[in-house]
Amino acid sequence: MRVVYTDPPWALTGTGQPDPARADLERSILGSGITVELGPFDNRYVLTGEEFHQAVAGADALVVCRAQVNRELTNALAPHCKVIARSGVGVDNLNAELLREVGIYGFNIPDYCGDEVSTHTVALLLALERGICVQDRLVRADQWGVHRGGIPRRVSRRNVGIVGFGRIGRASARKLQPFYHNVFAYDPAVPDDLMASHGVVAVESLADLFGAVDAVVVHAALTPETVDLIDATALAAARAGCLLVNTARGRLVDTAAVLDALDTGQLGGFASDVFSPEDPNTSPLARKLLDRDDVVVSSHRAFLSTESELSVRRRVAAGVRAVLRDGTPPPEGRVA
Repeated sequence: MRVVYTDPPWALTGTGQPDPARADLERSILGSGITVELGPFDNRYVLTGEEFHQAVAGADALVVCRAQVNRELTNALAPHCKVIARSGVGVDNLNAELLREVGIYGFNIPDYCGDEVSTHTVALLLALERGICVQDRLVRADQWGVHRGGIPRRVSRRNVGIVGFGRIGRASARKLQPFYHNVFAYDPAVPDDLMASHGVVAVESLADLFGAVDAVVVHAALTPETVDLIDATALAAARAGCLLVNTARGRLVDTAAVLDALDTGQLGGFASDVFSPEDPNTSPLARKLLDRDDVVVSSHRAFLSTESELSVRRRVAAGVRAVLRDGTPPPEGRVA
């Protein structure tokens, strides 16, 4: 049997090239008789087109990171593929409806990196609050000055809001509470009572959230309904100088609206670990964010630690093994 890992970041060496030998953990868990292959690579992993589809054809299982599950992919995998795993939390690229239609199990690992993402979220927000990145650049450029880069505000007198109150939103709430006066949250799928049990104030709408807080962090899931959730209308309700942090999915936030809000002062700063497209340098619009002192960015690594990376690798391989060897459904995170 064959398991193809389409685009595993952990398989890349220090020179940015994939090394199949790095899949030793996967081979040890899957056991003998199951081969592990990496997807095609040409300066970066190839995730579309004929070369990609030929590489995955005939696989019994597929593990995706950024690769998108679509009709062309499932056609290429037919008729052998039994399971597709998402090496991560999000399921927006798994296409659960299609997988159910074609009879392929689909699963993710929804809770392997909650500590890392919530910590990264707080780090980005506090970097904005204290102007850390601006000061770092100024001092390195021989522009020492206590007041250069602006004067921070007293965080303990400010309110912070969370969009999306799932596992990671709740972890972020706990970590934000020691810093901020009140924590508010907006999530239509979560009862007010549950938020209250976490010491969080529930609000009924996105506009209510932006109107009540001085900073917002985004932890919502990406669905067709939440694309551009944070748009010009949402930002128009924000308090002047509000800070915005996105560690969820790039398509949740309208980049053009953020740029406009930064220009007008409606937003006082923006920090993001995620973009659409993935690398903001490849988008003329997103690239404008990178030239600004009121923007802090990282390269979609909020999930990352030695522990989280090993955990997701183990749990993905164990789920694939359960389907291929035991004939049982994936033990966790099943979406199809």
